[in-house]
Amino acid sequence: MLPTPLSTLLGTDLPIIQGGMSWVSHFNLASAVSNAGGLGVLGAATMDPEELRTEIQAVRVLTDRPFAVNVPLISVRPDGTDTNRALMDVVMDQRVPIVITGAGSAKLFTKELQAAGAIVLHVVPSPSLARKAEAAGVDGVVAESTEAGGHVRAGGLATLSLVPQVVDAVACPVVAAGGIADGRGILAAMALGAAGVQIGTRFVATRECQAHAAYKRALIDAPAEGSALYSRDYHASRGLATEIVVRLVELERTGAPQSEITSLRGRDRARIGCVEGHIDEGICPAGSAVGLVDSELTVADLMAELERGLRSGFDAVERSLDVQRSTD
Repeated sequence: MLPTPLSTLLGTDLPIIQGGMSWVSHFNLASAVSNAGGLGVLGAATMDPEELRTEIQAVRVLTDRPFAVNVPLISVRPDGTDTNRALMDVVMDQRVPIVITGAGSAKLFTKELQAAGAIVLHVVPSPSLARKAEAAGVDGVVAESTEAGGHVRAGGLATLSLVPQVVDAVACPVVAAGGIADGRGILAAMALGAAGVQIGTRFVATRECQAHAAYKRALIDAPAEGSALYSRDYHASRGLATEIVVRLVELERTGAPQSEITSLRGRDRARIGCVEGHIDEGICPAGSAVGLVDSELTVADLMAELERGLRSGFDAVERSLDVQRSTD
């Protein structure tokens, strides 16, 4: 066990949260992460209420460890339907132990969720929004930088500068997210004051993740600079530099009308890429650490690798300090 304020709060062995990624964070992945000592998360953004209910019940069949549901507070459904109220009703009815919200005001559901017995974490891109979330009563915040995959803040801070400022801004536990894919990244986040990390992209390339095999292969094959920030003025996001994403970036660069950019992006590109595996026609969310994704592992093997990397990092720092002390 690696006790931190985060793992103590969540009841996990490791201070690692699996990102609640739309389309690909389902019960097999979430239960495997929880069983391996982290916090598995269902991504509810693209689910309807009954699908979410089924997923929650399926997680409970496979694990008795803590798990969470992620519900963004804006609608990202392909048909534009706003299902937040119905999704939250399912979450509370099913007594989900931990809920992660974001992309909206923490005031909307925090008190109601806590009254139903849930721990609430809220995703923030800045110190000022972290303070607002804490004032709304959340139990912790996820400081997510522009390096993360999926929806991010255009022009937002990088992890290295965001996390310590959020840590300084609030008293509750802070989770670092964005550009973290191995034990070294976890160690760095903790050195910045984070109580733990949220990792998304690396968990896509696991056996238990239901992402299409072509999406996983594209992640594994992607170079260090294989992700791109696109659609900066309309739901800014980071994904693999697929044909569609490269075209979106070029349209923005050349000053194309927003209507043309929005039309090309559409509302179903992520499903086409993540679920159907049509990489050239779809969008595949991916963070800036995609170059560190080099293989498809089981969740158990990945979690063990992350823990080994973190512990060896601690040892390396201790050796470095010993060398420094010996020269003083």
